[in-house]
Amino acid sequence: MPEEQAGAGGTAYTPTLTVAAETTLRRERRLPLPGEVHVKVGEQVTAEQVVASTALPGKVSAVNVARELNLPPGEIERWMLKQVGDPVEYNEPLAEYKSFFGFFRSQALSPTAGTLEAVSTVTGQALIRGPSLPVQLKAYLTGTVVEVREREAVTIECTCALIQGILGVGGEAYGPLTLLARRPDEAVRPTDITPQHQGHVLVCGAGLDWPTLERAREVGVSAIVVGAMKAADLDRLLGRPLGVAITGQESLGITVILTEGFGHLPMAEETFDLLRAHAGEQASLNGATQIRAGVQRPEVIIPLAAKSGQERRAARVGLAAGSRVRLVREPYFGELGTVTDLPVEPTVIETEAQVRVVRVRLDDGREVTVPRANVELIER
Repeated sequence: MPEEQAGAGGTAYTPTLTVAAETTLRRERRLPLPGEVHVKVGEQVTAEQVVASTALPGKVSAVNVARELNLPPGEIERWMLKQVGDPVEYNEPLAEYKSFFGFFRSQALSPTAGTLEAVSTVTGQALIRGPSLPVQLKAYLTGTVVEVREREAVTIECTCALIQGILGVGGEAYGPLTLLARRPDEAVRPTDITPQHQGHVLVCGAGLDWPTLERAREVGVSAIVVGAMKAADLDRLLGRPLGVAITGQESLGITVILTEGFGHLPMAEETFDLLRAHAGEQASLNGATQIRAGVQRPEVIIPLAAKSGQERRAARVGLAAGSRVRLVREPYFGELGTVTDLPVEPTVIETEAQVRVVRVRLDDGREVTVPRANVELIER
């Protein structure tokens, strides 16, 4: 969530990007429809454990019985072979009309397997409800159940390392972290990915090209965390232009999280070092991203062992001198640096707008002054 910075001349809001070695998270896991919760408060759960389940109603198919039997709608009930609530099979007769001493007959057949849900003598139609669709809700976090809402939701808390990305695609994914890159500026090649990486979360350093992504999908890699990739390759993966960045519902066979942006950008050293420190450990990921109201960042979550009943929350501090930031607008997009000064009074910038600014010493030594809205706080 944005951190609020108050001062003379107004209020500014600085977006934050968390890279925390230890923090405490809570996630509510909610069923789309009332169902059954399988855990209790205080219970320890693992990320891929099913904590609740329900069934979504199946698809409804309609059969025009009156037309199939060539009868008025009001007369179809007497010729029905199935009653409301009866199970039916695909192509099974629902109704049959016999005429001329039984020599001529016409039938209405079910277009699907399911249950006869309704018969209307007004429209002459029968409705068949297809099989229910089971929904199993995983814990997502390895941690402790702290709240249960009967038949609805479960809240889970865990102490973990947390890394948020700039943009992600694909939904929830799980697997052991595997570093393919040795340095944050190293690009991974297709030949670096082997069948042994099936189900793994790969850390790929700087760039991710299309052949490497294709190889990862072919092998069955669970997810990729990388500094950047070309926007055209991301569109190719989605099968459409990205457009407004609201993602997470795609069915891609893989989850991809970009930590820096588009193009060929090295992963931030803080991010790479934290991932390297947890190589081989299980991680939970979610590529869901929303950059409008209700900001949601893609995330990598690595559970930490409990510490004698004590859990520390990572300090969430606002923008200040010494804060590590990433610049998110041109001409410095993707650059990392350290805040050196936060002038209180608004400043007139090149566009002639009067805004509150921040002075940043970039990692290459340059000193720049940019609007505060153009920086993103990196929390550690």
